[in-house]
Amino acid sequence: MPTLVLSHRYSPDSNALFSAAISVGWDVERLHSFRCPDGLAAREPVFYGETILADAIANDLGITLLEPTSDWLPRLPERHRLRDVRLTTLAEALSIQERVFIKPTDEKCFPARVYANGAALDPDPVLPPDLPVLVSEPVVFEVEFRFFVREREVAAFSPYICSGELARNAAGEWEADRAEVEAASASIQAVLEDADVELPPAVVVDVGRMAGRGWGVVEANPAWASGLCGCDPAAVLSVLRRATVARGMLSEADRRWMRHVG
Repeated sequence: MPTLVLSHRYSPDSNALFSAAISVGWDVERLHSFRCPDGLAAREPVFYGETILADAIANDLGITLLEPTSDWLPRLPERHRLRDVRLTTLAEALSIQERVFIKPTDEKCFPARVYANGAALDPDPVLPPDLPVLVSEPVVFEVEFRFFVREREVAAFSPYICSGELARNAAGEWEADRAEVEAASASIQAVLEDADVELPPAVVVDVGRMAGRGWGVVEANPAWASGLCGCDPAAVLSVLRRATVARGMLSEADRRWMRHVG
């Protein structure tokens, strides 16, 4: 059986996945440093945790992690994203004169948000000018849903954001009305059934309703580093398992989506 590999950070998500893995007969290894116990690579490791930890231990585990490419959202057909999005560099983003949404493609090296202009970003001077960033026209997402997807099928989903806040009620439950659930489900199905959309075999896709535009894709992220946001942890395990590939089992199709370290 697989072994779920978790970081030392005890979070509600990692705890939920820990319990789900135990319930289906998986082993679980919670790491307490950036080193792996001897023999862990031979125990069919399935990773869930922070990117910095993933990059540090992937070689020791003998795994490749799958994720969407930096240009996935800009390459997505406009009918699914409903706004202009492009991949550029930090240097070019700083020269933008109008109001714009700017987001780093990897790691949270600066806040992803709407800036009055590129200069307002004021990044840490140690960041390289060629750092890849996404820039897009500002839109307002009124509600967002998170979908864990495996082989172009939804494995688990949950409401995520409503009016800029986490979509949780006073009891801590994730909630949305039926019409929103149906609309979000229709939106993700349109993406999954579109032959023009390239998609990793395991991924998280967020969709949302944009004010004045309708339902479209917010972004895509690595399943192994994404919050559950109320998604069924037992169902998420199958997505994490597909997102973690033993080096010797990496197919040509998977190579398109492999995470590159360094």
